Amino acid sequence: MNTKELLTWNTFKSTLEKNPDLTLQFQYAADKWVDASYHITEIKQAPIVSVDCGGVMNTWTEIIVQLWEPAIKETDRAMQVSKALKIISLVEKSFPLNPIAVVKIEFGNSQFDTRQMYPGDFLKDGDQLIVNLNPDFTQCKAINRGESCGTTETGEACCTTEPEKPKLVMMNLAGDGNTCTPGSGCC
Repeated sequence: MNTKELLTWNTFKSTLEKNPDLTLQFQYAADKWVDASYHITEIKQAPIVSVDCGGVMNTWTEIIVQLWEPAIKETDRAMQVSKALKIISLVEKSFPLNPIAVVKIEFGNSQFDTRQMYPGDFLKDGDQLIVNLNPDFTQCKAINRGESCGTTETGEACCTTEPEKPKLVMMNLAGDGNTCTPGSGCC
């Protein structure tokens, strides 16, 4: 897994620890915010083991922080970074979280299908620490290694670049001599 640009648990947690007095807010799309009365319902640690299309085994760990908006909005309640840190501490008393694991935030509501997103930028805005969320993505690890994938016996590749789209050809099927060509002004 290419984790160069992805946030690790250690970096995520240390950013929170530097800002305990702020309100923690998440932006999941342009001008779309997780309601301030959200709850952190669970923190999951998921060890991933996969074999990619090139036959190479890959392993990594993800820490998934799940957010939930209650049906009844609590306008006077907003998640403080210090409260999020208390939840993290409670989880870490049960089991250690891998410091180099990739962090994902899981969220959905009635207008936004539940999905896992990557924390992007952290922005301080007044008394808020805003975490911008980026969509998850799929990738072909064989291509990322500079290889093709598939069986070597046949040379067949499953992860090639997208083939060039065929160009449209105009044909006169009527055959009556009344044709209209692009740019002639008759169409």
